[in-house]
Amino acid sequence: MTLTIELNQVTLKRDDQTVLSDLNLTLSERRIGLIGNNGSGKSSLVRLFNGLLQPSQGRLQVRGHNPAGGPEAMADQVGFIFQNPDHQLIFPTVIEELMFGLRNQGLSKADARERAEHCLREHRRLDWAERPVHSLSEGQKQWVCIMAVLVMNPAVLILDEPFSALDLPTRQFLTDWLLGLPQQLIMISHDLDVLAAFDRVLWLEQGQVRGDGDPETVIADYRTACNEAFSL
Repeated sequence: MTLTIELNQVTLKRDDQTVLSDLNLTLSERRIGLIGNNGSGKSSLVRLFNGLLQPSQGRLQVRGHNPAGGPEAMADQVGFIFQNPDHQLIFPTVIEELMFGLRNQGLSKADARERAEHCLREHRRLDWAERPVHSLSEGQKQWVCIMAVLVMNPAVLILDEPFSALDLPTRQFLTDWLLGLPQQLIMISHDLDVLAAFDRVLWLEQGQVRGDGDPETVIADYRTACNEAFSL
């Protein structure tokens, strides 16, 4: 089974508008960043990987799997962490939130709770188990979202601007923590400095790849283009 994400002539249209156009990509690096202005297609691209969106044409394979079955079918392959944790958290307590995905994977209630508690214990947060989600800070909520995905042991983590509402120390802590995980990590971020330590950066513009390569080169080119556009 291939351990990469492969796109062959993938096009995505929504409401008769072309969002992504004829993309050919092989994504195999452990840390991949996605940059580009708002509306460039970044969020739509990553939503293809877990089946939240389906290509209008072309072929997409994620580690040998077709995401056409949707997010639940892809849960053990792709974990998705949203920008706003309130869009992801749906249960009243932390332990229930972590158990939800495991129950969908077929675990019994007892086994799901045992694995959820193990995850919390592993991250030294077992005392959070019965805490109401609404009582957590924004940083703590985001951490719960990440743990709720990690407990399902996906091969790939997708993060769509996950830290934009967090203060700098919390953002740095969670970034360092994520970079140490074994999963392949694909992150959309407007914080270009965060992506400097990544293996590869893709720059999308109007649904196409304008830059692709090492972070230093791609980010420098992107900054230059943004400065030129701003000065017009």
